[in-house]
Amino acid sequence: MKHARRKRGFERASSLVQTRVREASETRGFAVTRLLTHWDDIVGADLAGQAKPVNVSYGRGFGATLTLLVSGAVAPLIEMQKDKIRDRVNACYGYAAIARIKITQTSATGFAEPSGGFKHAPTERPVSAEAQSEAKAQAKGVRDIELRDALEKLGANVLSQT
Repeated sequence: MKHARRKRGFERASSLVQTRVREASETRGFAVTRLLTHWDDIVGADLAGQAKPVNVSYGRGFGATLTLLVSGAVAPLIEMQKDKIRDRVNACYGYAAIARIKITQTSATGFAEPSGGFKHAPTERPVSAEAQSEAKAQAKGVRDIELRDALEKLGANVLSQT
């Protein structure tokens, strides 16, 4: 089946995968994919490193239940912050969508998936001075300052990878 192009020219990468991400997240009960993709922004980096959203289930009453996966050691700490988490998640939805938060120490899909820390990978890697100077030399001819800076940063990161 041949797909028709929706636009002429370039498209944002996020728009190409947005439908598939939404469909996959809706099967887990996440009507708002932003809850998954921006979890650390919604609840804060400290809580995001300790709790991971795994399911949103809708019961008969008003409001849904958000299930969070936590390790055993931090479960009591997350329990004390459930109201704060619920308020932040509801702010993401734009209304009081989540009425309850359930904390689990096992994955909703069973024990097949390894559980561990939820720490995000470091965003910045150390870049060598050689890579920075090489990237700067390669981007020297670009007139737009913002584009040149972005190309220098990208080039330095690519050259620093082993």
